[in-house]
Amino acid sequence: MKETSTNVGKSRRARLTVRVLGTAAAGGALAWIAVAGGVPGGGIGADEKTDAPALVAEEAPGYAVEDYNYPGADKILAEQNIVLKRGDGHITLADCAPGTGQLELLARDRGSKICFNTVGNEGWLTLEIPAVFSIKGNDYSTTVDMTVGTEEKSYEIDKNTWTPVGESADPEGRDHMLVEIRVTK
Repeated sequence: MKETSTNVGKSRRARLTVRVLGTAAAGGALAWIAVAGGVPGGGIGADEKTDAPALVAEEAPGYAVEDYNYPGADKILAEQNIVLKRGDGHITLADCAPGTGQLELLARDRGSKICFNTVGNEGWLTLEIPAVFSIKGNDYSTTVDMTVGTEEKSYEIDKNTWTPVGESADPEGRDHMLVEIRVTK
């Protein structure tokens, strides 16, 4: 009996092997047809005047080049009258939310605060916001550049507290425009 059951086991294995090899051969044939074009005249060496499938793109795709322009800046200017120019994406305009560790700033020409989220180890943003007079820092070391006329001034912002800048720090009380924010962790 053992001899018979061994022969039956070998027979089953042989049939299974034939099925697996047959399936693999059929799959290989389908793959070859797909590579060769699968249509009359679409294989290797096909004449250009036949029904060969056309290439999707004649040239290689272009390179993605970061220009650092602030996304949606035109819409933000139209809706909020804030000029956002360029940045590395680590400082972004945000709705003010208490307890979120945002940079906050006050400008004389605005009725409410303007807030920015900061992420990453460092970041920068160029912008134009006139009449900024106070900035509340967060956990980052923050430096801002401001202009008054042709003069440029830099201010170190205290962490997690309000720092007077612009007209409130200027002996002459002149209007300053915020032009750049830089942060490092």
